[in-house]
Formats: sequence, C-alpha cells, structure tokens
Amino acid sequence: MISSVKAAESCHSVAEANLANSSSNDSKVVSSQLKMRLLWIVLGLRSSLFLFVLMIGFWTHSLSLLASSGDMFSDMVAISLTLGATALAQSPATKMATFGYRRIEILVALLNGLGILAISVLTTWEAIGQFQEPDPIRGLPMLITAGVSLVFNSIIIRLLHDESSHDLNLKGAFLRILADATGSISVILAALGIYYFNWLWADAMASLLVATFLCISAIPLVMDSLRILLEFAPHSIDITAIEAALHSFPEVCQVKKLNVWTITSDQIALNAHLGVKLMTTEERGQLLNQLQTYLIQEFGIYELTLQLTAFQERDRNEP
Repeated sequence: MISSVKAAESCHSVAEANLANSSSNDSKVVSSQLKMRLLWIVLGLRSSLFLFVLMIGFWTHSLSLLASSGDMFSDMVAISLTLGATALAQSPATKMATFGYRRIEILVALLNGLGILAISVLTTWEAIGQFQEPDPIRGLPMLITAGVSLVFNSIIIRLLHDESSHDLNLKGAFLRILADATGSISVILAALGIYYFNWLWADAMASLLVATFLCISAIPLVMDSLRILLEFAPHSIDITAIEAALHSFPEVCQVKKLNVWTITSDQIALNAHLGVKLMTTEERGQLLNQLQTYLIQEFGIYELTLQLTAFQERDRNEP
C-alpha cells in the first residue's frame, strides 16, 4: 500500500513539473496577452458600431437593425465579462481553488451562449408582431447602416479567425460576430427590397434570419461549455485509444479506473488506477516515467495522476 502511494505521488510530482515547464513557455503568456488585446479591440469596434446602429435603427424604425444593436449590446456585456474572467483566470491557485480560477472563463462562455439564445427568442417574437403590423421603414439609411456593419464585422472576423479555435471564449465571440455578419447580409437584402419594392415584410424576415443565425451559433457554444462544466471527456480525446495505449505496456495487466476531463479549453486532466506486475520500487518508478511521458507526447495531457498497485488474478473480474 505504501508503495502504491509513493508511486502515485512520484508520478503526480513528475506531471506537475512537466506542466509547470509547459505553463512557463512564452507562447502561453503571449497567447494570454493576445487574447486580452483582441478582446479590447473587438470591444472598441463593437461599442462604436452599437451606438451607430442603435441610432439609425430608431430613426428608420427597422426591427432588424434594432435586433442587431441588441445583439451588439449583449456582445459588449459578454466581452466585458470575458475580459474580467480572463484577468481573474491568471490568478495563482490557492489551497481552496487548487486549479486556480480558469473555469470562470467557461462559466462566462456558458452565460454568453444563453444570452445569445435569449436574444434569438426575443427577436423572433418581435418579428412575428412585425409581420402582422409592419411599420414604415426608411430603406436607404437601413441599407447604408447594414453595409457599414458588415465592414466592421468582417474586420473583427479577420482578427479572431486564427485564435478562435484555441479558446472557448474567443470562439464564442467569433461565432457571434459571424452570425451578425450573416445577419447584416440579410438586412442588406431586406433594405434593397424595402427601398426598391416597398416590401415592408422584408425587415421582419431579415429579423427572423438574424435570430436563426444567432441560435445556430449559440447551441454549440452552450453544449461545449456544459461538457466542460459537467466534466465530460473532451472531443479531442479517444478514451478507448488511451486505454489501449496503457494496455500496450507489458507491465500493465489491468486498467482498473480511467478518468479524463477538461479543466479549461486548453487544460486536460487524467487520473488512472493501473494493476501492474510485481516489480521493484526502482522499476515502478521507471514505468511511471514511461507512462507519463507517453501520455504527454501522444495525447497532450499534462495534468496526470497515476496510481500503480500490484495486480492479482482475482482483480481481473473487478469492474
């Protein structure tokens, strides 16, 4: 039993050392700085665009523009929360918060997604009323405003595109802007219909399209956030492949327990209880190092806790 505890402690300390080396890598620091800088730029652009679209929306009586401005306001709130969460996430771990505060970013991402869904439902409700009693709308100012919005959104999409696949909060911002840009195209088409053909219903139709795009962008964000908060195994990790890899070591007789979960978007944790052949303390230490190095190199998992116990034949039928 003492050997088992020492083995687990030995492996965990080695994993912590590797994780510390990885975390001290300059690219991690630059990535955090880049994220903050991108979010500040996006917040500035969205704030300017929000004020512009809101004023024109009231002036033209365009529901689709007002819906877009509401989406932009929620973006501003979400980005502000994300900036605060990102800053707090850099705080060191404590005795109470042993993993630090990085999961606050995931909670903000979930709230962001739920906020998008709420705006989608509200916009749909207002659009249905607009179909029944359409208001007179100024088509040309609406067209110009949607065009300006599309230009702003295209700039933001270009800024966020490369980094959005590596961070859940940036992914949320990217999806929202992408949906808004698609919505801007639908507003442009609606404005053309109103300006040339007096199709007042086109504004409500554009609003429904905006709501649809928002909903489509929000669902994956909410699901990904829930998967992390519920500690599901990440999409990128094949549990069966990890179990097979552990069994491939001749000294490993049984994988008694295997848990893999996501702490944050870029931090995966694993703990496992392995039944191994009888061996000396030195041999066990070598096996621990081999297992830990393999899991880091092949699966990119740095937060590791492995417990090794002597395998006995009666253990084979244990669940």
